[in-house]
Amino acid sequence: MKNNSGQKLLKKAKKIIPGGNQLLSKRSERFLPNLWPVYYKKAKGCKIWDLDNNLFYDFAGMGVTSSVLGYADKDINKAINSAIKKGSMATLNAPEEVELSEIMLKLHPWSNMIKYSKSGGEACSIAIRIARAYSKKDIVLFCGYHGWHDWYISTNLANKKNLDDQLLPGLKSLGVPKKLKNTNIPFNFNDINEFNKLIKKYKNKIGCIIMEPQRNIEPKKNFLKHIRKTANKHNIVLIFDEITSGFHENLGGIHLKLKVNPDIAVFGKALGNGTPISAIIGKQKIMNYAQETFISSTMWTDRIGFVASIAVLKKMKRLNVQKKLIKYGKFIKKNWKKIADKNKLKIEIYGLDSMPSFRFMYNDSEEMITYFTQEMLKKGFLASSNIAITYSYNERIINKYLQCCDIVFKKLFFIKKDKIKIPLVSKKRDMNFKRINQYEK
Repeated sequence: MKNNSGQKLLKKAKKIIPGGNQLLSKRSERFLPNLWPVYYKKAKGCKIWDLDNNLFYDFAGMGVTSSVLGYADKDINKAINSAIKKGSMATLNAPEEVELSEIMLKLHPWSNMIKYSKSGGEACSIAIRIARAYSKKDIVLFCGYHGWHDWYISTNLANKKNLDDQLLPGLKSLGVPKKLKNTNIPFNFNDINEFNKLIKKYKNKIGCIIMEPQRNIEPKKNFLKHIRKTANKHNIVLIFDEITSGFHENLGGIHLKLKVNPDIAVFGKALGNGTPISAIIGKQKIMNYAQETFISSTMWTDRIGFVASIAVLKKMKRLNVQKKLIKYGKFIKKNWKKIADKNKLKIEIYGLDSMPSFRFMYNDSEEMITYFTQEMLKKGFLASSNIAITYSYNERIINKYLQCCDIVFKKLFFIKKDKIKIPLVSKKRDMNFKRINQYEK
């Protein structure tokens, strides 16, 4: 890799942008501190060119799981360009809003109404507001990661480690009103006993439950059904957050595959294939409360997100995209295991088939993953321990990726065998929010 102008630009960015960029998940410290390319010049399919025109294949998340069809998809671009030519904003409303709504509601026959926003975090906040307005109760039980807004981060007012097990450890509640303390109560996925205890303690005060139906691990038998039954019993609004899982495993979302319907479901990311749009769908009697409270924003009416999403959903259905994503993911999981066994490395493989992940089972696992990223970068791959499978992959690219994995795993075998220090050129990656912030000081 030549030059690495991205790191040079990042130094400038950190002086004028808090943290250096807009999204924690894209900070170079989470991948390869001081060496990650950071910025892109262009992207197409699963290919990314950095500022120095180095070409990389993206096996590190595909735009934080958003670009299921691949970057700059020709059909999506055609729809977007048409919208821009017609005018993406006007005093009147875009009719495509209605067309997209009809498509989405047809995919989800349990739902009757839909609202839109531009990001996952704000969509979750909208869903919470609607649910509280309907139930007239304040407390939220939640499981998983649901964004940056006050309602969610206030969880750590009661205990600064409350959110550590949900996805991002070390989140601070600075700037969040202290009166929100104990309004949001976490529980752990698949822990029915913990859930039941919280229901018993707060049942008359719980307005809604929000959770991811599945992320890294499968729900235990009857876990989701139990939550559904409990919500019905106590008149609690059940919200499924499908921002990450939506449209990867199943057209319409993984909850349809799991055969448990919520009262509200939230989508984003893959819905627009990287175009800013999110959706909140739900039952009419609940969604009508979006009119009783105040939920409104100018840019939610932008035409581009609607036309992009229509094109995305039509293409996904036409090509049966999810079938290919699952096929590729299973293939990668199977070969990770083969490669690890061949090179006598202990790994754990987990995650949805369409979003496979692995971890090294050693005390210095983070150093090992950092080394893996470092060496894969030399071979032309943006790679970490997580992959978001994209339809733009093909067998040739995947096999090339796996061949490179084999080479790096072999190097790691000899490093472990010879008990030598892992030869990192950078600092080890850091997934902890607190420590990432320390890099900026």
